[in-house]
Amino acid sequence: MKFGGFLHLNIRCGASDLPAIEKFYGEVLGLKKGSRPNFRFGGMWLYDGDDPIIHVSARFAEGSIARNDQHSGSVDHIAFKASGAADFRKHLKKLGIVFQEQNIANAGYQVFLRDPVATKLEFNFLDEVVPDAVPTGTTAQSNLVT
Repeated sequence: MKFGGFLHLNIRCGASDLPAIEKFYGEVLGLKKGSRPNFRFGGMWLYDGDDPIIHVSARFAEGSIARNDQHSGSVDHIAFKASGAADFRKHLKKLGIVFQEQNIANAGYQVFLRDPVATKLEFNFLDEVVPDAVPTGTTAQSNLVT
């Protein structure tokens, strides 16, 4: 077997979480709801162009997901390789999205935030500098706690 790369991630939620998740990923990443097989449970697939990169499965009972900044499952976070750090930072601020940022030497500028069901997302902007962001050597507060 040869590893072929990333295909999609799957987020579980309650059925009432679906509209907030669709809005969040649409506004933050520009993903669009698209075609999905007719599974026995609710959900949606969110597309980046022709690729359904985020699958959302409404398989949790209502109210069963913690909505805070604490770790809420076996996956700690999902990381994305990205470009356009300064524009992304401005976009998050315009949307009022709470985020943490760090700027690590030899790693680049990184942004951390949570979606509506507390999934932690990391965005890596390799070799990018954001002049009005945190200085190089700054570590995000959430990454200081073990």
